[in-house]
Amino acid sequence: MQIEVLGPIAARVNGTSIVPTAGKPRQILALLAIRAGRVVAVETLMTEVWGDAIPRSAATTLQTYILQLRRKISEAGPQEDGRTAKDILATCYGGYQLNPMEYSCDLLEFQQLVRRGSRAMGENDPATATAELSRALELWRGPALVDVPVGEVLGMEIIGMQEERTRALELRIEADLQLGRHAELIGELRMLVAQQPMHEALCAQLMTALYRAGHPWRALDAFQSLRRALVEELGVEPSPRLQRLHQAVLANDERLEVPAPTHALLTA
Repeated sequence: MQIEVLGPIAARVNGTSIVPTAGKPRQILALLAIRAGRVVAVETLMTEVWGDAIPRSAATTLQTYILQLRRKISEAGPQEDGRTAKDILATCYGGYQLNPMEYSCDLLEFQQLVRRGSRAMGENDPATATAELSRALELWRGPALVDVPVGEVLGMEIIGMQEERTRALELRIEADLQLGRHAELIGELRMLVAQQPMHEALCAQLMTALYRAGHPWRALDAFQSLRRALVEELGVEPSPRLQRLHQAVLANDERLEVPAPTHALLTA
Protein backbone atom coordinates (compact mmCIF):
# COMPACT_ATOMS: atom_id res chain seq x y z
CA MET A 1 0.00 0.00 0.00
CA GLN A 2 1.21 3.49 -0.86
CA ILE A 3 -0.04 6.36 1.33
CA GLU A 4 0.49 10.05 0.61
CA VAL A 5 -0.70 12.85 2.88
CA LEU A 6 1.79 15.65 2.13
CA GLY A 7 -0.56 17.24 -0.36
CA PRO A 8 -3.78 15.80 -1.81
CA ILE A 9 -4.52 12.46 -0.15
CA ALA A 10 -3.57 9.34 -2.07
CA ALA A 11 -3.84 5.71 -1.01
CA ARG A 12 -3.27 2.85 -3.42
CA VAL A 13 -3.49 -0.91 -3.13
CA ASN A 14 -2.02 -2.89 -6.02
CA GLY A 15 -1.74 0.42 -7.86
CA THR A 16 -5.47 1.13 -7.52
CA SER A 17 -6.74 4.14 -5.61
CA ILE A 18 -8.88 3.37 -2.58
CA VAL A 19 -9.66 7.01 -1.79
CA PRO A 20 -13.44 7.54 -1.60
CA THR A 21 -15.10 10.54 -3.20
CA ALA A 22 -17.38 11.39 -0.25
CA GLY A 23 -16.00 13.77 2.35
CA LYS A 24 -16.53 11.93 5.63
CA PRO A 25 -15.02 8.60 4.48
CA ARG A 26 -12.04 10.62 3.17
CA GLN A 27 -11.63 12.13 6.64
CA ILE A 28 -11.63 8.68 8.22
CA LEU A 29 -9.15 7.31 5.69
CA ALA A 30 -6.88 10.33 6.17
CA LEU A 31 -6.79 9.93 9.94
CA LEU A 32 -6.22 6.18 9.72
CA ALA A 33 -3.47 6.76 7.13
CA ILE A 34 -1.63 9.33 9.25
CA ARG A 35 -1.76 6.91 12.17
CA ALA A 36 -1.17 3.74 10.15
CA GLY A 37 -0.12 0.89 12.41
CA ARG A 38 -1.83 2.48 15.43
CA VAL A 39 -5.35 2.04 16.75
CA VAL A 40 -7.59 5.07 16.25
CA ALA A 41 -10.35 5.12 18.84
CA VAL A 42 -13.98 5.19 17.74
CA GLU A 43 -14.48 8.34 19.83
CA THR A 44 -11.58 10.03 18.03
CA LEU A 45 -13.03 9.20 14.62
CA MET A 46 -16.45 10.48 15.68
CA THR A 47 -14.98 13.72 16.98
CA GLU A 48 -13.14 14.23 13.72
CA VAL A 49 -16.20 13.65 11.56
CA TRP A 50 -18.94 15.29 13.64
CA GLY A 51 -17.17 17.50 16.16
CA ASP A 52 -19.38 18.32 19.15
CA ALA A 53 -22.58 17.43 17.27
CA ILE A 54 -22.24 13.65 17.28
CA PRO A 55 -25.59 12.15 16.19
CA ARG A 56 -27.20 9.15 17.86
CA SER A 57 -26.63 7.16 14.69
CA ALA A 58 -22.89 7.93 14.67
CA ALA A 59 -21.73 4.42 15.60
CA THR A 60 -23.80 2.81 12.85
CA THR A 61 -22.80 5.44 10.30
CA LEU A 62 -19.12 5.05 11.19
CA GLN A 63 -19.38 1.29 10.65
CA THR A 64 -20.90 2.01 7.23
CA TYR A 65 -17.94 4.23 6.32
CA ILE A 66 -15.51 1.52 7.43
CA LEU A 67 -17.35 -1.02 5.27
CA GLN A 68 -17.09 1.35 2.31
CA LEU A 69 -13.33 1.63 2.80
CA ARG A 70 -12.96 -2.13 3.11
CA ARG A 71 -14.95 -2.56 -0.09
CA LYS A 72 -12.52 -0.21 -1.84
CA ILE A 73 -9.60 -2.30 -0.58
CA SER A 74 -11.24 -5.54 -1.73
CA GLU A 75 -11.99 -4.11 -5.16
CA ALA A 76 -8.31 -3.21 -5.58
CA GLY A 77 -7.56 -6.91 -5.88
CA PRO A 78 -6.29 -9.79 -3.74
CA GLN A 79 -3.27 -9.44 -1.51
CA GLU A 80 -0.21 -11.54 -2.29
CA ASP A 81 -0.09 -12.75 1.31
CA GLY A 82 -3.76 -13.76 1.24
CA ARG A 83 -4.91 -11.16 3.74
CA THR A 84 -8.37 -9.68 3.41
CA ALA A 85 -9.65 -6.13 3.64
CA LYS A 86 -10.61 -6.84 7.26
CA ASP A 87 -6.99 -7.71 7.98
CA ILE A 88 -5.74 -4.48 6.41
CA LEU A 89 -8.40 -2.25 7.96
CA ALA A 90 -8.82 -4.12 11.20
CA THR A 91 -11.39 -3.77 13.95
CA CYS A 92 -9.53 -3.52 17.24
CA TYR A 93 -10.62 -3.10 20.83
CA GLY A 94 -12.14 0.37 20.99
CA GLY A 95 -11.32 1.41 17.45
CA TYR A 96 -9.88 0.67 14.04
CA GLN A 97 -6.38 0.26 12.67
CA LEU A 98 -5.00 0.56 9.15
CA ASN A 99 -2.49 -2.24 9.26
CA PRO A 100 -0.94 -2.99 5.86
CA MET A 101 1.87 -5.52 6.18
CA GLU A 102 4.02 -3.50 3.82
CA TYR A 103 3.35 0.14 3.08
CA SER A 104 5.12 3.33 2.15
CA CYS A 105 4.04 6.68 3.53
CA ASP A 106 5.42 10.03 2.42
CA LEU A 107 5.02 11.43 5.95
CA LEU A 108 7.18 8.68 7.46
CA GLU A 109 9.77 9.10 4.70
CA PHE A 110 9.80 12.85 5.32
CA GLN A 111 10.36 12.36 9.05
CA GLN A 112 13.17 9.85 8.46
CA LEU A 113 14.97 12.21 6.07
CA VAL A 114 14.59 15.11 8.51
CA ARG A 115 16.11 13.02 11.30
CA ARG A 116 19.06 12.19 9.06
CA GLY A 117 19.49 15.83 8.09
CA SER A 118 19.31 16.94 11.71
CA ARG A 119 21.86 14.32 12.68
CA ALA A 120 24.19 15.52 9.92
CA MET A 121 23.93 19.09 11.21
CA GLY A 122 24.80 17.85 14.68
CA GLU A 123 27.87 16.19 13.18
CA ASN A 124 28.91 19.46 11.48
CA ASP A 125 28.16 18.12 8.00
CA PRO A 126 25.97 20.81 6.38
CA ALA A 127 26.43 19.40 2.87
CA THR A 128 24.81 16.09 3.82
CA ALA A 129 22.23 17.93 5.90
CA THR A 130 21.04 20.14 3.05
CA ALA A 131 20.87 17.14 0.70
CA GLU A 132 18.74 15.09 3.08
CA LEU A 133 16.52 18.00 4.09
CA SER A 134 15.99 19.04 0.48
CA ARG A 135 14.85 15.52 -0.35
CA ALA A 136 12.47 15.66 2.60
CA LEU A 137 10.95 18.97 1.56
CA GLU A 138 10.52 17.81 -2.04
CA LEU A 139 8.03 15.20 -0.80
CA TRP A 140 5.52 17.97 -0.10
CA ARG A 141 3.15 18.33 -3.07
CA GLY A 142 1.13 21.15 -1.51
CA PRO A 143 -0.65 21.78 1.79
CA ALA A 144 -1.15 18.55 3.73
CA LEU A 145 -4.48 16.82 2.99
CA VAL A 146 -5.60 19.83 0.98
CA ASP A 147 -8.52 17.94 -0.58
CA VAL A 148 -9.88 16.44 2.65
CA PRO A 149 -12.52 18.02 4.93
CA VAL A 150 -10.74 18.80 8.17
CA GLY A 151 -12.20 18.44 11.64
CA GLU A 152 -10.69 19.01 15.07
CA VAL A 153 -8.40 15.97 15.12
CA LEU A 154 -7.06 16.22 11.58
CA GLY A 155 -6.64 19.95 12.08
CA MET A 156 -4.23 19.36 14.96
CA GLU A 157 -2.40 16.68 12.98
CA ILE A 158 -1.97 19.05 10.04
CA ILE A 159 -0.67 21.84 12.29
CA GLY A 160 1.93 19.43 13.65
CA MET A 161 2.94 18.33 10.15
CA GLN A 162 3.26 21.93 8.99
CA GLU A 163 5.41 22.78 12.01
CA GLU A 164 7.67 19.85 11.15
CA ARG A 165 7.96 21.18 7.60
CA THR A 166 8.83 24.68 8.83
CA ARG A 167 11.52 23.32 11.16
CA ALA A 168 12.98 21.26 8.32
CA LEU A 169 13.00 24.31 6.06
CA GLU A 170 14.75 26.45 8.68
CA LEU A 171 17.34 23.73 9.21
CA ARG A 172 17.96 23.36 5.48
CA ILE A 173 18.44 27.11 5.12
CA GLU A 174 20.79 27.03 8.11
CA ALA A 175 22.86 24.34 6.38
CA ASP A 176 22.99 26.39 3.17
CA LEU A 177 24.11 29.46 5.11
CA GLN A 178 26.93 27.45 6.64
CA LEU A 179 27.91 26.38 3.11
CA GLY A 180 28.20 30.04 2.07
CA ARG A 181 25.14 30.08 -0.17
CA HIS A 182 23.86 33.35 1.26
CA ALA A 183 23.34 35.12 -2.09
CA GLU A 184 21.30 32.22 -3.51
CA LEU A 185 19.07 32.18 -0.42
CA ILE A 186 17.97 35.81 -0.47
CA GLY A 187 15.10 35.38 -2.94
CA GLU A 188 13.72 32.33 -1.15
CA LEU A 189 14.01 33.97 2.25
CA ARG A 190 12.31 37.17 1.08
CA MET A 191 9.36 35.11 -0.14
CA LEU A 192 9.17 33.16 3.13
CA VAL A 193 9.36 36.31 5.24
CA ALA A 194 6.63 37.91 3.12
CA GLN A 195 4.44 34.90 3.86
CA GLN A 196 5.29 34.93 7.58
CA PRO A 197 6.21 38.54 8.43
CA MET A 198 6.47 37.90 12.18
CA HIS A 199 8.63 34.76 11.97
CA GLU A 200 11.81 35.76 13.81
CA ALA A 201 13.96 32.78 12.83
CA LEU A 202 13.37 33.36 9.11
CA CYS A 203 13.99 37.09 9.56
CA ALA A 204 17.29 36.32 11.30
CA GLN A 205 18.32 34.06 8.44
CA LEU A 206 17.37 36.73 5.89
CA MET A 207 19.35 39.37 7.79
CA THR A 208 22.37 37.06 7.91
CA ALA A 209 22.15 36.24 4.19
CA LEU A 210 21.78 39.92 3.23
CA TYR A 211 24.70 40.98 5.43
CA ARG A 212 27.01 38.32 4.04
CA ALA A 213 25.97 39.21 0.50
CA GLY A 214 27.15 42.77 1.09
CA HIS A 215 23.79 44.41 1.82
CA PRO A 216 23.87 45.39 5.50
CA TRP A 217 21.34 48.23 4.99
CA ARG A 218 18.87 45.73 3.60
CA ALA A 219 19.46 43.51 6.61
CA LEU A 220 18.54 46.49 8.80
CA ASP A 221 15.42 47.08 6.69
CA ALA A 222 14.40 43.45 7.23
CA PHE A 223 14.69 43.93 10.98
CA GLN A 224 12.61 47.11 10.90
CA SER A 225 9.91 45.42 8.82
CA LEU A 226 9.61 42.62 11.35
CA ARG A 227 9.64 45.08 14.24
CA ARG A 228 6.79 47.08 12.70
CA ALA A 229 4.75 43.92 12.18
CA LEU A 230 5.28 42.78 15.77
CA VAL A 231 4.51 46.19 17.29
CA GLU A 232 1.44 46.83 15.13
CA GLU A 233 -0.04 43.34 15.37
CA LEU A 234 0.99 42.19 18.85
CA GLY A 235 2.30 45.25 20.65
CA VAL A 236 5.66 43.59 21.39
CA GLU A 237 9.27 44.23 20.43
CA PRO A 238 11.53 41.68 18.71
CA SER A 239 13.19 39.17 21.00
CA PRO A 240 16.48 40.06 22.71
CA ARG A 241 18.24 37.52 20.49
CA LEU A 242 17.09 39.23 17.31
CA GLN A 243 17.93 42.64 18.75
CA ARG A 244 21.47 41.40 19.38
CA LEU A 245 21.72 40.38 15.73
CA HIS A 246 20.46 43.84 14.77
CA GLN A 247 23.18 45.45 16.90
CA ALA A 248 25.79 43.16 15.36
CA VAL A 249 24.79 44.33 11.88
CA LEU A 250 24.96 47.99 12.98
CA ALA A 251 28.43 47.39 14.41
CA ASN A 252 29.67 45.42 11.38
CA ASP A 253 30.56 42.64 13.79
CA GLU A 254 33.15 40.48 12.05
CA ARG A 255 31.57 37.36 13.54
CA LEU A 256 28.68 37.82 11.11
CA GLU A 257 31.02 36.91 8.26
CA VAL A 258 31.78 33.48 9.70
CA PRO A 259 29.58 30.65 8.32
CA ALA A 260 28.28 29.81 11.79
CA PRO A 261 24.80 28.74 12.88
CA THR A 262 22.40 31.68 13.11
CA HIS A 263 21.53 30.77 16.72
CA ALA A 264 25.22 31.29 17.58
CA LEU A 265 25.06 34.79 16.10
CA LEU A 266 21.92 35.54 18.08
CA THR A 267 23.65 34.68 21.36
CA ALA A 268 26.95 36.32 20.55
